Amino acid sequence: MTLGELVRVLGGKLAQGSLQYVIDGVDAVDTASPSDLVFAEEATSVANALGSNAGAVVVKPGAIATNAGQKCIVEAEHPRLWFALAGKLLKPVQPPGGVHPTAVVGAHVKLGDDITIGPCAVIGDYARISAGTRIDAGAVIGAGVQIGEFCHIYPRVAIYSGTEVGNWVTVHAGAVLGADGFGYVRDAESGAYTQFPQQGMLVIEDDVEIGANSTIDRGALRETRIGRGTKIDNLVHVGHNCEIGENVILVALTGISGSSTVGSGAVLAGQVGIGDHAHIGPGVILGGQAGVFTGKTVTTEGLKPGTVLWGTPARPLKQVLREQAVLARLAKGKREGNRE
Repeated sequence: MTLGELVRVLGGKLAQGSLQYVIDGVDAVDTASPSDLVFAEEATSVANALGSNAGAVVVKPGAIATNAGQKCIVEAEHPRLWFALAGKLLKPVQPPGGVHPTAVVGAHVKLGDDITIGPCAVIGDYARISAGTRIDAGAVIGAGVQIGEFCHIYPRVAIYSGTEVGNWVTVHAGAVLGADGFGYVRDAESGAYTQFPQQGMLVIEDDVEIGANSTIDRGALRETRIGRGTKIDNLVHVGHNCEIGENVILVALTGISGSSTVGSGAVLAGQVGIGDHAHIGPGVILGGQAGVFTGKTVTTEGLKPGTVLWGTPARPLKQVLREQAVLARLAKGKREGNRE
């Protein structure tokens, strides 16, 4: 694409260079070629970018006051975001491969235009795969599953019956969507466990990305729902009946127990643990290994924007640090008292 085409789609301003300059991709400053785009936000990174082999640099308005030599300079309010969006546009698109001879496609399956069904993939009866979607090798799509347009289902993904996947969804290798939730009823006399019915749905809305080996359970009697734009890292588990809002971030090894909710814009860092029937409000930020007890509600009420909650039970990080300092002083005093 030319810089002119990128600016027309993404906005910004070409401060120096030609709108006809052709960009083939994005790269890091130290490995970029003349056909690559790089970004810079601080003064040091701007200098490094200008000294690189990159053909174009995206910076904040006014970041470069002097002539930048032969470089093409794009100005944008958020260079990192502009760079990321440009990378998405410049990423090579794989041509559709059709249905591989070794794939198994069930009865009454509806396949859209320009789809790819890879080697040894299995598509169950009455499934629907919409236009532009790729199903990679060894993936298993259950009977009646609906998958929207321009999705990418990587190898060995398993999608159970009763799952609906929106448009522009990416599911990485080994993920399992729509498995039964972990719900059992115990007989007090015998001690035996009987599974509570797990017959609800799983709905994945548009523009969701699900990391490798993550698992999201279907609802028990209703649905589990993952909101538009949510990004889920590797090795995350979302239990049955959960409702995850829009543009949520769930980082690796996070576990969310059944019937919990996470509000739009929330961020759950690595190894966060959420008990069942808990409620995480919109915009809440939980730091790594934070915990929320069963039935508890955590919100941003009374907190400054961007406040990180940490510890178990999760509370503002500054409060946790003060508590730890008090405990450290008490422990030190006790040790000194024992020596006397």
